[in-house]
Amino acid sequence: MTKRIIFDTEHTLIRDAVRSFANEHIAPFYEEWEEQGQVSRQMWKEAGNYGLLSPNTPTKYNGLDADFLTNACIGEELSALGFVGPAVGFSIHSDITTPYIIKYGTEAQKERILPGCVSGEIILAIAMSEPGAGSDLQGIKTTAVKDGNDYIINGSKVFITNGQLCDMVLVVAKTDPNAGAKGISLFLVNANSKGFSRGKNLKKIGLQSQDTSELFFDNVRVSKDNLLGQEGKGFFMLMSELPAERMSLSVGAIAAAQSILNQTIQYTAQRKAFGQPIASFQNTQFKLAEMDTDLTVAQVFIDHCLQLLVKDELDDVTAAKAKLMSSELQCKVIDECLQMHGGYGYMMEYPVARAYLDARVQRIYAGTSEIMKVIISRDLFK
Repeated sequence: MTKRIIFDTEHTLIRDAVRSFANEHIAPFYEEWEEQGQVSRQMWKEAGNYGLLSPNTPTKYNGLDADFLTNACIGEELSALGFVGPAVGFSIHSDITTPYIIKYGTEAQKERILPGCVSGEIILAIAMSEPGAGSDLQGIKTTAVKDGNDYIINGSKVFITNGQLCDMVLVVAKTDPNAGAKGISLFLVNANSKGFSRGKNLKKIGLQSQDTSELFFDNVRVSKDNLLGQEGKGFFMLMSELPAERMSLSVGAIAAAQSILNQTIQYTAQRKAFGQPIASFQNTQFKLAEMDTDLTVAQVFIDHCLQLLVKDELDDVTAAKAKLMSSELQCKVIDECLQMHGGYGYMMEYPVARAYLDARVQRIYAGTSEIMKVIISRDLFK
């Protein structure tokens, strides 16, 4: 891997804190959480104590007022340690949901919510996907009907990360079903609201420790003070934040793949076949060289995109390219690494097996690979 030039000594300290936190508060409990299908609330509070949650939050709300490079450091270290960022729910909370409140929230909303997001006392989720609407956000059916100074929300959401543990949900709903994209609004809904309920914790092939749920809204009444931003501007707010979401996933994808490749290099140097290390075979050497080259090139591009994001210059098309490339490469590299482990790669005691299962969803959420190709191809024929 080539030397990276976008980080400084402060980011090194953040990485050290993540490793310390993970070794003390994640590693000893991770298998238990995988069996339970969710992490502990105590882990969230400990992450808050380490300063690892919502680092972009301004200092007046107890945050670090950091840029996205700090988020990237946290996501990379969790992924590199084998605890994939999405599997503990931090990225949805810190990289994706909190920024909406920072950017679009009222002062009252920020004062009420952000300190808890930083401390881990308030866990956030974002509810976009529905049983009949995934990548097509304009196809959502959840409604928010104005009633005096309130809105009444009805509908259901699916595949919601942090769905079981969340204290607050950022809900995407239609305030005007006939206005298309201009009829979508965002609402902050407390999990203790009357009419709000959670479905069962969904069973997945990977990310076993991440709680993923269906959420139901049955005449949930929320005050107009729970509207985030302006009514009818929700779709445009979502689109403006998608580049950061896709970069969050891209960062984790490359870090996870690089970690597994590093482990595979060590494995092939030790594992013997026909009386000699697997690494001594030319096919193994060539495969490892190809993967290392691909990841080096990918990392340079991702770092370039991170620099653009920090400058608020990352466009939708470039973010789509990053997400498409990184998620596809992650799956390709981990599949090749599993093959090099032979039968042992299929055993869950080896990190490569867990990584193989966890990686597959990367090509689906935050926009499928096919949707990324649509975004990119449209730009080609403007």
